Amino acid sequence: QVQVAESGGGFVQAGGSLRLSCTVSGLTFDRYDVMWLRQTPGRTPRDGISCITWNGYNSYYSDSVKGRFTISRDNAKNTLYLQMNNLKPEDTAMYYCAADFPYNCGDYVTGARVLETYNWGQGTQVTVSS
Repeated sequence: QVQVAESGGGFVQAGGSLRLSCTVSGLTFDRYDVMWLRQTPGRTPRDGISCITWNGYNSYYSDSVKGRFTISRDNAKNTLYLQMNNLKPEDTAMYYCAADFPYNCGDYVTGARVLETYNWGQGTQVTVSS
């Protein structure tokens, strides 16, 4: 069974930066696309915000984070990263990662698909003050 563990969240002021990490186990990491999602208070779906293909060659971003967030992966460490710069109060959310999902990861980032059933990790909280 796939297991994920997110870390790196925290409390920052608007304009600040954070780097999230996600370690993945239970699968051959370098064979899977992986993505970051976030969930804001009161909103049930987790919104896909960025994903990266198994080989790292292609990455995708939602309009809300494009130009500010950068996704990367280290296949040797089974780890996914999200560098978040120029953070805004609207980025405040619980952040999750996922691997091994049924559809093209870009579909989740555009909102065409929603990942509802998954063995979610605890997530990592990001809070941005104005």
